[in-house]
Formats: sequence, C-alpha cells, structure tokens
Amino acid sequence: MNAEISALLDRVQKMANDFIILLPNIVLGLFVFTIFVIFGRSIKRLVKRLTRHRTYARNLGMVLGRLAQGTTVLVGLFISLTIVFPSLKASDLVQLLGISGVAIGFAFRDILQNFLAGILILLTEPFQINDQIVFKNFEGTVENIETRATTIRTYDGRRIVIPNSELFTNSVTVNTAFENRRLEYDVGVGYGDDLDWTKQLMLEAMHSLDVVLKDPPPDVLVMELAENSVNIRARWWIQPPRWSDALDSRDQVISAIKQKLYVENGIDLPYPTRQILFHDQTEETDGDRTRQREGWPSGKNKVPKPRSIGGSLQRLAQLQDRNGKVDAHERNHES
Repeated sequence: MNAEISALLDRVQKMANDFIILLPNIVLGLFVFTIFVIFGRSIKRLVKRLTRHRTYARNLGMVLGRLAQGTTVLVGLFISLTIVFPSLKASDLVQLLGISGVAIGFAFRDILQNFLAGILILLTEPFQINDQIVFKNFEGTVENIETRATTIRTYDGRRIVIPNSELFTNSVTVNTAFENRRLEYDVGVGYGDDLDWTKQLMLEAMHSLDVVLKDPPPDVLVMELAENSVNIRARWWIQPPRWSDALDSRDQVISAIKQKLYVENGIDLPYPTRQILFHDQTEETDGDRTRQREGWPSGKNKVPKPRSIGGSLQRLAQLQDRNGKVDAHERNHES
C-alpha cells in the first residue's frame, strides 16, 4: 500500500516538474496566441473598412472580415502549439488539418458549396440587393445575400430562400441591371385595314404617353399573318425598369392603342372565328369523295348545294315514313 502511494506521489511530482518546465513555453504560447487574436480582429476591422463603400453588398465586408480573422487565429493557434510542444512539428499539424478538412468536406459538402458560392456571388456581383431578378419560376426583389442563401421578396409579398449554389450555377435574369428596359405587346388588326396607317396610329398613341421614353424611340413591326388577324408588335422603352413601372406603362400603352385604333379610327380588332360544318349522313353523297360537300371534291362534278338541318331532318322523317309503308305493304302481301 505504501509502495503504491509512493509511486503515485512520484508520478504527481513528475507531472508538476514537467508543468514547471513547460510553464515558460505555455506563457509564451498564450502570449503569441493573444497577439494573433488581436491581430485577427484588426484585420477584420480593416477588411470591413475597405469594403464599406459597397453599400449594396453589406454582407461582403463582414464575411471577408470573418474569414481573415479565422485564418489569422488558426495560424496563431498552430504557432502557439509548436511553442508549447516543441516536439510537435508543423508537418504533423498540416497533415492533421488535411485529414480533418477532407472529413469535414464530405460531411458538410452542400453547406460548403453554398458558402463558397455565396462568397463568389458577393465578389463578382452578378446582381445586387434591391435588384429584381427572375430565377426559374421565382421572380422578385433581392432582400439579402448571405453566405448560405439569397432571399428574394416576390411581388405578391412572399419570401423565397434560394441556395447560393443554385444561383451561381444556373441562369438568372436581372431585370434591373440597366437603366432602361424595353417592353412589347402584339396587337391583331383586320386583313382589310391599311397597315401603314395602323402603324402610324400606334406610334402616335405611344408618343403621347409620358411613361414611354422618346430616346430610344418606340417602334412597331408587322410580325405575323395569323389565322384571324395581322399581328403588329408595339415596342417601347421605360425608365426605371422596375416591375411596377412596367405594369403601369403596359396598362397605359395598351389602353392608348385600343383607344386610338378602335374607338377613334375604326380599325378592326378581330375576334377569333371558327367555321363549323355539320356532317349530314342522310345525304346520298355521304362517303362519296367526288360529290360530298364536307371536303373539296376530287372529281369534276359540281359541288352539291348545302342543306339546312331542318330540311335534312324533314327528309329523314320522309325516308322513315316511306320505309314504314313499304314494310307494312310487304307484311300485308305475305298474309
């Protein structure tokens, strides 16, 4: 029992001696680590100060500052460990860091992917806060760009959170990237209307509106000879290019064109029309391609005159009555 107590005391004494020997290294390591922590905070403030002019990307300075601070503190930690434990080599720390990095990378692959994509979005700035963008089926105003995701506010008051990796690897339409934006609308007019006069009237209607820019000027183009109309495309520019302004200008332009063409000058704005042919199976020409009325005949015979539905029903009743009389006559003859 005394031997065990003596061995324990020797072990505690040895540990105390080792601690006393390492105490200067521990103090020096803590001092170095404290210096790196202070230096990291200074770097963070410096990075935020250098990026403060980017008011539209307010998260950029914070993210870059945190990255710089974290890197500085990590380097200080490695240096402090090598001071406290002289037997610990830098290569061992790098190797440990590499293995840990691979494990963390596999475990948090999606999170790291979104994080790196967020950093690249903040640096390259394909769009900015308050820009109006279209991504797949989502459209709205960019509220915030974070390191993990970007939030947009839709025009009907909903919030959409989109992972940064999807935004960075897919196409995004930025409606407010430039000062001006062009809108267009197709107007169908009748085949009998004068196209040059119609185009001039449409230009006059657009020039009369304040929401339509004079430079670049609006224009009209004949686009299509459709089934029921000749389609003319009106194109005009607006400023600013935001969604509410686009809706307002579209409302005014379409109303002005309709008033100018239809109300004031009688230009035809035709409705879609359909022609319905009733197939009458009681006609003698039914099934005869050389005589039937439903398609153009292939022969030289004259196309049969059309019949009314009432006349066809009357003829059908006569045929039924005639067949009934024939059947009755045959039964009387047999009896």
